[in-house]
Amino acid sequence: MANNKLGSIQTPSLYQQKTKNSNVDFTFIDLFAGIGGTRLAFESANGECVFSSEWDKYCQKTYQANFGEIPHGDITKIKADEIPDFDILVAGFPCQPFSSIGKRQGFMHETQGTLFYDLLRIIKNKNPQAFLLENVPGLTTHDGGKTFDIILKSLDEIGYKVFHQILDAADFGVPQQRKRIYIVGFRKEIGKNFNFKFPKPLGKKAYINNFLEKDVKGYSISKHLQETYLFKKDDGRPVLIDQSSKIQVKTLVSTYHKIQRLTSTFVKDGETGVRLLTVNECKAIMGFPKDFSIPVSRTQMYRQMGNSVAVPAVSAVAKQIANTLKHFKK
Repeated sequence: MANNKLGSIQTPSLYQQKTKNSNVDFTFIDLFAGIGGTRLAFESANGECVFSSEWDKYCQKTYQANFGEIPHGDITKIKADEIPDFDILVAGFPCQPFSSIGKRQGFMHETQGTLFYDLLRIIKNKNPQAFLLENVPGLTTHDGGKTFDIILKSLDEIGYKVFHQILDAADFGVPQQRKRIYIVGFRKEIGKNFNFKFPKPLGKKAYINNFLEKDVKGYSISKHLQETYLFKKDDGRPVLIDQSSKIQVKTLVSTYHKIQRLTSTFVKDGETGVRLLTVNECKAIMGFPKDFSIPVSRTQMYRQMGNSVAVPAVSAVAKQIANTLKHFKK
């Protein structure tokens, strides 16, 4: 394993190719894979990825650069029987608005037309031991909580005991406040009357000042933009950080490249005195190792990082899932 100090985990070498005969504890599939943050997390728990799916061509390019494979495309066109058998399904699925609650005619009816439907379709067909679904906390309150209720009910109907909890990545070794809901399910027949325990906070915080680069060139925000937009009001916005900023930054979003004064964090550095976060700083904020390759434009890099998972947080959940399955196998 490569020793990685960007977060609380040691990430496996990005270029190590496991074989089907490798000594792994479980296999998993990586759906809505993005650039592979979830894959890194589950590999760190000694899992082997046997299938991946991601439709975005720029994410596919980054995924290929780091894992040596191009993910399969549109999940709605992938038949379940085309996917190899696996132990755990993992997915950071998009939360599309569910068109209607319907007439309670079962999960297939109520989720038809959503990407969650395709996750259910694959889980029902492949019957894995467990799954992890990740999403934004707003999923729990969407449509007055009805969407989340359908999701939990649907997963129960196809035979899974489901647990869920909102975790903040700031509690798992990254210098960023990033809350996400994690939905974990286990096939009911593998164990009864048990409670899955989500990982506890590490108790040690990481702060952004320890990850900032110095004398950076090429990421500067022009003086004109600073004067006419960023600092046009004396309202404490945007947030500016430097080597003394012992804080966790706000959630990194996919639109960071648009330089939004109300929601963004910028650095006191660079040719003009204020700059954007660098690629290495974004990797640190998300818990990716420094040697993770980003072979796309800077705009796409920000989009990919902002849409990704915080690797150490997912890794902590992955290890809990793996340990739970080990317990049942004894």
